[in-house]
Amino acid sequence: MKSIKQLSLIITLFICTLASSQTKKIAKDKLSLNSGTLDNQFEFVIQKSYTYKGSGKVYKNVEYHWLTQLKAHTLDSLKAVRKDLTDTRLVVKKQDKEISDLKLNLNTTQNDLDKTNTEKNNMALFGIQMSKSGYNALMWSIIAGLLALLILFIYKYKNSNAITKAAKIALAETEEEFDEHRKVALDREQKVRRQLQDEINKQKGL
Repeated sequence: MKSIKQLSLIITLFICTLASSQTKKIAKDKLSLNSGTLDNQFEFVIQKSYTYKGSGKVYKNVEYHWLTQLKAHTLDSLKAVRKDLTDTRLVVKKQDKEISDLKLNLNTTQNDLDKTNTEKNNMALFGIQMSKSGYNALMWSIIAGLLALLILFIYKYKNSNAITKAAKIALAETEEEFDEHRKVALDREQKVRRQLQDEINKQKGL
């Protein structure tokens, strides 16, 4: 039983090693000097070059045209990176300008909004800017004052009307008393005249 387990373990390790070497072989076969990344191209040169050891060191013999191709590809890649960097800088510069314009527009819009809010929250009265609450308080004060004056006017009118009516009644009573007094005075005067006439007549009869 133990030997079967060991055999299974050995077979499993062999299969894994074989698969790994096969994967490395496939990856090595896919390496190319004319395609892929620069890292893959350098790896191609390293793996394809002849290796030998001498004086305790490892040396590589690289074909010259590989180096020239690798140099050309590297320069092309650097040129592309520089172009991307230049394009990126132009984009960043353009975006910085757009951001500056947006900030300026935002400040202008904010100022307009603040001005609008100020105008909305303030009222002009005789050319004087007042807050809406102050304007409302002033208007209600004026209305309250006018109402108070109206109530006072009504009170005064009713009071003067009552006084006028009382004066008319008193005048009528006074006129009535005066008429009565004049009538009494007239009767008294007539009586005195008759008495006087009687006395005159008596004097003449003697």
